[in-house]
Amino acid sequence: MSFIHELSDVAQCRIGEGTRIWQYVVVLEGAQIGKNCNICAHTLIEGDVIIGDNVTIKSGVFVWDGTRIEDDVFIGPNATLTNDAHPRSKVYPDEFSGITIRRNASIGANATLLPGITVGEQAMVGAGAVVTKDVPARAVVIGNPAKIQRYLD
Repeated sequence: MSFIHELSDVAQCRIGEGTRIWQYVVVLEGAQIGKNCNICAHTLIEGDVIIGDNVTIKSGVFVWDGTRIEDDVFIGPNATLTNDAHPRSKVYPDEFSGITIRRNASIGANATLLPGITVGEQAMVGAGAVVTKDVPARAVVIGNPAKIQRYLD
């Protein structure tokens, strides 16, 4: 059975068994959240979002339309995911460029991922990194702009 805190605002969406949604979380209509996820306080999940199983999203993360998060992903506190390459007030793109985070990847606290980025399977994005291009599978990236430091065995 899933847990949805009474102080969260969860619209009609699909939530997998064993997922926990904590206080002050907003989930918009149409979102898909897998099994055994932990969605921590003060997060937002828009409607055109798909989140796999066993995903942890820490506090202060906003998951915007077009984002796809595969199984076993960790997203640290206050990580910034974006989906609009040319943001302007009251000007909306025809299509948003969501971010894809492949299975077993980890995103460090306060990292920023630009629109359309793919973070590869088992990759790690260091805390505070600014990711401006795709991250290969098993790569560890840090810095601004994020650069590959090494690959995991």
